[in-house]
Parts: sequence; structure tokens; C-alpha cells
Amino acid sequence: MPSRTANLTSVLDQIEHAEGSPRITVGEVVELTGQVSFAPLLIVPAIALVTPLSGIPLFSSAMGIIIFLVSVQMLFRREKLWLPKWILDLKAPRPRVHAMFRWIHPFVDWLDRRTHSRLTLLTHRPFVFVPQCLCVLSGMVLPMMELIPFSSSLMGLSVALLGIGIFTRDGILLMLALIPYALIAALVFRFI
Repeated sequence: MPSRTANLTSVLDQIEHAEGSPRITVGEVVELTGQVSFAPLLIVPAIALVTPLSGIPLFSSAMGIIIFLVSVQMLFRREKLWLPKWILDLKAPRPRVHAMFRWIHPFVDWLDRRTHSRLTLLTHRPFVFVPQCLCVLSGMVLPMMELIPFSSSLMGLSVALLGIGIFTRDGILLMLALIPYALIAALVFRFI
């Protein structure tokens, strides 16, 4: 389990203020956030799905693969994250990534002020298997969600809330994360 030596805002600030080439790679993001816990590595692609970046073709699929790989490794309690080289080498323009983080910063800051250790029983084994398995399933179905408008953004919101709940040990947030899943189910049912 992560320690609360850093809040989510400080983790995102690390990425936002990192200097380097004009394009930032997934590998750099992993390096910047991986020292805290796996949870931020789950949260960052999930939050990206809630931003306008989700409109880029195949973006949801790429984020789904990352979410799947990170959450599977969380589930099996790996010490160090492994991602394939082709994912680590994916690049995005640094100014666009910084703009995305500036866009979500007020929301993340608001969440940081309101999340804290509550119902921590839900954030420990065996109960934490439920949100971790939901993240695995979300990552698996995200490539298919590209066919249903807005569903990948809702899925991203759900995974982000689950990741933040795990990171902050907030069981209430883990329960609230189930609401977007209910909306996704309604969207899928309507689409079918």
C-alpha cells in the first residue's frame, strides 16, 4: 500500500514541471511517478481519458492497455512495474501534456483536500481485490469502448476514482467510483 508521503497534486506537479525534450514519453512519466506507488501510474492514463485527448483515434485503446498492465501488476503485488518498450516509447507533445495537467489541476487539488483515510478496510486485502479487478476489466474493455461515444471518458473517470481511492486509502471514494460504472452499463445497454 502507498504511504501518504505525497498527495496526488504533488505527483502530477512532478510530471508537469519536469523538463526535457519537446515530447514526453510514457517511460518518463513512469520514472517520475513510479517511486510513490503503482496507483498514480493507474490514475494518470485514466485522467487522460477524461480530457479532450480521448478524442484522438486509438488513444483510448493505448490508455486501456496501460491501465490493464498496471492494474494486473498491482493485483499480483509486483515490486517493480514492467511495460513493453513500445508503450514506454510512446510520446506526446510536452506542452499538450502540461496543458492537460493544468486543465485537471483544480479538480485534483479539490479531491486532495477531500480525500483521506476512511473505511480503510476496503483498501486492504481481500477487499481491495474488487477495485483492482475492476481496473483490470476496465483496461481490457477500453479498446472496445471507442465505439460508444463518451463511454471511454466515463470508464476513465471510474478508474481514476478507484486509483485515487487506493492511493489515499479512501474506501468511500472506492464506493463512489461504482456510480460511473452504472452509467457505462446504461450506455452500453442503450447502444445495444
